[in-house]
Amino acid sequence: MEPENLQYLAELETEQRNPVTLDIDQLSTRDLVSRLHAQNYGVAAAVETALDSVSLIVEKSVERMERGGRLFYIGAGTSGRLGVLDASECPPTFGVPPELVQGIIAGGDIALRSSVESTEDQPDQGARDIIDRGVSAKDVVIGIAASGRTPYVAGALDAARSAGALTCVLVNVSRSILSRHAEFTIEVVTGPEALTGSTRLKAGTAQKMVLNLITTAVMVRLGKAYSNLMVDVKASNVKLVDRAIRIVSAATGIDNNEARHVLEQNEWQVKPAIVVILTGCTSAEAESALQRGSGHISSAIRERSGV
Repeated sequence: MEPENLQYLAELETEQRNPVTLDIDQLSTRDLVSRLHAQNYGVAAAVETALDSVSLIVEKSVERMERGGRLFYIGAGTSGRLGVLDASECPPTFGVPPELVQGIIAGGDIALRSSVESTEDQPDQGARDIIDRGVSAKDVVIGIAASGRTPYVAGALDAARSAGALTCVLVNVSRSILSRHAEFTIEVVTGPEALTGSTRLKAGTAQKMVLNLITTAVMVRLGKAYSNLMVDVKASNVKLVDRAIRIVSAATGIDNNEARHVLEQNEWQVKPAIVVILTGCTSAEAESALQRGSGHISSAIRERSGV
C-alpha cells in the first residue's frame, strides 16, 4: 500500500479511538454491555442524514429495474456479507427471482464463513466479478465499504461504470476515495467505533439499515406491497401458507376460511386473489389487470372498478 493511502487510513473517522469507551476492558459485564449498546443510539441519527441520497438511489434503481435491470451489491468482509444477506432476503420476502438483487463478496461464497481479507486489495478481481455477472447499462451497482477506500470495490465500480451501469457507493466516512469511482455516494458517518477499527459494529449496523431501506423501498415502488402487506409472498411452507391467508384476509376483510378458498382457486397467488375479492372479477381478468398495471394491486383494482 502506498504511504499516502496508509495516512488516509489513519485519518478515517472509523479508525479513531472512541473517548467514551477507553475503559471498557475494566468494566463489569453489565456495564460493558451497556456502554457498547449506548454507542448504537447514534447510528439511526447518522442514517437520517443520508435519507435524501438513499431516496435518490431508490428512485433510480426502480427506473432501471422497471426496464429489466438488476441491483448488485458488492463489498469485502463485513460489508460484502451484509450485501449478500440483504440480497438473499429479497426472494422469500418479495417473491422476486434471485437474479434481481445480487450480492457479491470479495473471495466468493467461502468468504461468507471464512476470512479471505487479502482479496479486498485486488481491484482487478472486483472488475472481473462485475464482468462475470454480465453487468450492463440496465443495471445498478452499489459498492459497500466502511472505510470508503477498498480497492476491490473501486475496481468493481470502475468496471460497472465502463459497462454503463449506474454506480453508487455506501461509505461510513467523509470525503471517501471511493466517491471518485461512483456517480452517487451514500455517506453515513458513524464515527469512532466502540472497539477501535471494528467496523462490524456501528458502521455495519448503519450499512444494514441503509440496505434494508433501499431494497424495501424499491420493492414497494415495484408493486410488491399493498398497503403494508407483502403481497408477493410465495406460499411454499406451512408458515407462508398461513401468512398468505392472513394477508388476503387483512387486505379484503373476509375471514380466513374464505381467504383460503379464494387462494386455492388462484393457485395460492395473493395478488390476483385480492383483486378477485375486491372487484368481483374472474381470476383471468385479475391476472390481466395486474399485468397491465405492472403488478400493482391498486392499479388493477382501479381498472376493474372503473375508477
